[in-house]
Amino acid sequence: MPRNEFAMTQGAARCMKLALLGCTALVAFGPQAMAQQAVVLDQVVIDGTAGDNDANSIVAVTTTAGSKMATDILDTPASVSVITAKDMQARGANTAEQVLRYTAGVATDFYGGDDRFDYYKIRGFDASVFRDGLPMQKAFGGIREDTFLYERVEVVKGGNSTVTGPTEPGGMVNYVTKLPRTMRFGEAYATVGSFNHTEAGVDFGDNLTADSTLSYRLTARVQKADKETDYSQDDAALLMGGLTWRPSDATSLSLVLDHMKRDGSTGSGYPLGTDYDRDVFFGEPDFNYLDNERNSASILFDHDFGGGLKLNANLRYSDEDRGFGYVYVGDDTYLPPAGQTPYIDRFYFASDGSAQKLLADANLQYDRNFGQLTSRTLVGLQYRDEQSDGKIWWAPAEGVPYGSGPIRTGGIDLDTLTPLQTTENDDQITSLYVQQELTYDRFIATIGLRNDWMDLSRNNSGTPSQADFSKTTARLGLTYKITPQVSTYFSYAESVLPAGLTVEPEEGEQYEIGVKYRPEGMNALFTAALYDLKKTNITRTDTTTTPPIPRTIGEIRARGVELEARAELTRALNLTASYSYTNTEITDRLSPNQGNQLGNVPTHLASVWVDYTLAGNDTRGDMNFGLGARYQGTSFGGDDNAQKYPAALIFDAAYSYDVTKNTSLTLNVTNLFDEKHEQAASGAITYNPGREIDLTLRRTW
Repeated sequence: MPRNEFAMTQGAARCMKLALLGCTALVAFGPQAMAQQAVVLDQVVIDGTAGDNDANSIVAVTTTAGSKMATDILDTPASVSVITAKDMQARGANTAEQVLRYTAGVATDFYGGDDRFDYYKIRGFDASVFRDGLPMQKAFGGIREDTFLYERVEVVKGGNSTVTGPTEPGGMVNYVTKLPRTMRFGEAYATVGSFNHTEAGVDFGDNLTADSTLSYRLTARVQKADKETDYSQDDAALLMGGLTWRPSDATSLSLVLDHMKRDGSTGSGYPLGTDYDRDVFFGEPDFNYLDNERNSASILFDHDFGGGLKLNANLRYSDEDRGFGYVYVGDDTYLPPAGQTPYIDRFYFASDGSAQKLLADANLQYDRNFGQLTSRTLVGLQYRDEQSDGKIWWAPAEGVPYGSGPIRTGGIDLDTLTPLQTTENDDQITSLYVQQELTYDRFIATIGLRNDWMDLSRNNSGTPSQADFSKTTARLGLTYKITPQVSTYFSYAESVLPAGLTVEPEEGEQYEIGVKYRPEGMNALFTAALYDLKKTNITRTDTTTTPPIPRTIGEIRARGVELEARAELTRALNLTASYSYTNTEITDRLSPNQGNQLGNVPTHLASVWVDYTLAGNDTRGDMNFGLGARYQGTSFGGDDNAQKYPAALIFDAAYSYDVTKNTSLTLNVTNLFDEKHEQAASGAITYNPGREIDLTLRRTW
């Protein structure tokens, strides 16, 4: 979004912030003002999928992300991780990267201070992003998500286009939207923290009718903050409202409207071979911005016809504007004649674009018992209509004398430059899919087929092109329940993703075996998975031709092991732990990187988070102590493997004290010991995020 348009709404953002702060103060600190509506009895809040208690448990039981049918994770033939609302709140996780840091198979934060996008990979590949089962974008290149909008975050590892449509082979992340409940509830909070961070938010709802047929929910957050780099900011605002109508126990219709805006900045990077403090800024203060805005309207409909037949239909329209501009450090050190100082290259880089997306998905599920055989059949139709445009600008900037600090030469007027590239995309994808699940005794067979008809149109800097693809993908899974608490599975899954209009879409296939264990008498889930996946039809530009043309060549392979535990060991002790081994290899026959590992993919990842609650007594409230550790093994900064980055161990901590029954004070510290190491960047280096301390006062009802 252009900066002048964003400035026009800053006054409204300030008003919203004041209103939220007022609501926070009223709700959190003025109980007498709400005495007439006080709730005397304790409430049991059930959030999530199919009755999971996401607000009060770190362990999920069911998911719809694996097959579009609510399925026990133990019975799903795939590696699935669910990060619940309680888990996110306990760790103080606000961004997607923070939410996914303790998840097996997911690498995060590999671009350090550059936070234009959500940076995470699953099993070595960029992740595809979904919301309520409808496609959104890829993590890299899309608008950063604000997790305060969501009840839970579901991660399905491995490619599965049969369920999701065109996606990357590494896996997908599905965000589940907060919806109205059939009870009065709410929370309000205020946060202060490092880098002048101030924040306030509310999330509340109630019934509009006495019989709970009509309910509402309002979620809002506003943030004003700097970042650890000089001349930076990280301001954000969101507002979401939802209505749910339940004319009967068999029918539910929800309408959700949400608005999200972010006014931030990005990093410039640091010259290779240097070691500066994190706050040093090599860019230009007058040309350092990040403006994102998204408005969405969603309709979610469910109806149970009875007799085992159910209908689910979701529709979403979104309109987004996004742009950024900054000066970045290049990778070239110029050595002039003797007596003159060498210098580091710098460049202006900017991007501006918009997108409008209409997405619809409708399916019928039919459940039937045939004696000892149980059948669940899902047949669905999905439609995607996405239009987008964008411009990219690039220009050289004055270099930095090698060994010196940053210099300032001013910004640049983009109106005086000819865009380096302009793009216009118009894509329509129509998909027909079927999922079949058959259960006999201890065996569960899962079969899926999907065909995607892709009508793709591109206009790249005035050169139009168009292509039609029709691709079928398949999935096969077999689960064996050794006991009701232990299952083992084998799965084969395919994925497809269009890369260019003159070449065949990139394709992926994966073989996976795994075991899952849910102990009897304990709220816990332990999982292990072993996989072998590859991505073929990799698109590369053949420079031996005139003009250069794209070709499909070679493949990329990834093999690995994932272990994960989410357990409430006792009423007072919770544990989240994971380990991932990811072995990637580039096998493109025409690539100079053949035999190398993929960039920004650590071979080893491990994490553990433990929190313990010390029960209160007559003189004090409950206290909760949390401590986490994240280990990231060595990785390479690019596919050429020229730059290797060291392993690192980072600690996080949290402390919470219940001031009263419904009021808590929480201290969250990320990167407790301010550990610093180099992260990957193009032509330069960045550093991992430094220590950040936040203090939050929260009131619930």
